[in-house]
Amino acid sequence: MFMAMMSTIQCNKKFKIYYERLKTTGKRPKVALIACMRKMIVILNSMVRNGTSREEKMV
Repeated sequence: MFMAMMSTIQCNKKFKIYYERLKTTGKRPKVALIACMRKMIVILNSMVRNGTSREEKMV
């Protein structure tokens, strides 16, 4: 999950904005990364639960 989120932060605009916002509010980089990982897990879990193959509103 760590490496997946590192790539996601670089490629996904919404996750990058979320990560940067967490860092500017005082979170350490690793803490902000873990928060993004949790957000990704929640999104993926809801996709599996709903049976959707792609989520347009990622954050």
